[in-house]
Amino acid sequence: MNARLDFFGDPTARTVMQHLMGAGRAVKESPLPAATQELVSLRVSQINGCAVCIDMHTKDASAAGESATRLNLVAAWREANLFTEAERAALDLAEEGTRVADAAGGVSDDVWQRAAKHFPEDQLAALVVLISFMNTANRMNIITQQPAGDYEPGQFH
Repeated sequence: MNARLDFFGDPTARTVMQHLMGAGRAVKESPLPAATQELVSLRVSQINGCAVCIDMHTKDASAAGESATRLNLVAAWREANLFTEAERAALDLAEEGTRVADAAGGVSDDVWQRAAKHFPEDQLAALVVLISFMNTANRMNIITQQPAGDYEPGQFH
């Protein structure tokens, strides 16, 4: 399968991608725990059905030492006992922040308060940016049918 658009072949898309990749690096370097970043990135990508990002974040998390069991259970994190309370709060925020059309009120106060309880403001800000960033990346990849499966861990870092 070939992508509909080469993001780095078009001058406008290339410029935007360079800025987006810079934003992604800023989040990666934030104080938000790396494991939480990968779990949230994976969950947002699962919800949106972005194969490229599922491939990338599964492989990056695995290369960073994340267990296959936890990665396999991200899609059903509510029923799994392998996630910390902070990770569960982050995953809940990620789901409500991604499914804004499904939740008429957007992110609920309860979900926000639970995340704020577990993350100081700098980490909470990074978490919000990460969720938004992943939704943007997912949509760009899905619209242009970017192929998945050949990502190498750390390829874009």
